[in-house]
Amino acid sequence: MLINTPNNVQLDIENIVLDLNGTLANYGTVSEETKVLIRKLKELNYRIILISGDIRGNAASIAKELEIDLLLGKNSKEKAKQIQQFNPNKTVAIGNARIDIGTFQNAIFSIATLQQEGIHTDIIKHVDIIIPSIEDALRLFIDTKALEGTLRI
Repeated sequence: MLINTPNNVQLDIENIVLDLNGTLANYGTVSEETKVLIRKLKELNYRIILISGDIRGNAASIAKELEIDLLLGKNSKEKAKQIQQFNPNKTVAIGNARIDIGTFQNAIFSIATLQQEGIHTDIIKHVDIIIPSIEDALRLFIDTKALEGTLRI
């Protein structure tokens, strides 16, 4: 999806890489609203990729239910390696924890979600946007004018 930034740069985002715990899911559960937003993003032809350390052991079942791709990465280096198979100029990363730094560093821009499980302060210097929830983060790619405004210089 083409996103026009106010500084006349056009972003062509194809991939949205998500962390699972504390990002896509809170305390192991994906909200119904998030499920609806994931379906809408897929209808808009975004590829949704879950890269998870799978600390709760439920990543495969969540990915299957949402019909999204799943890659495992048990630490930041492994997650970095997984995201590198996607064009970094067409990939956005969303997460909340130190393990996500590897994905943040390999995306055109990154978003931290500040939800019930919190964020680790080490990620602050690696993210471009901090937003209250996964639902709010996903909506940025549906209502791209909100994203354009946030990226405005």
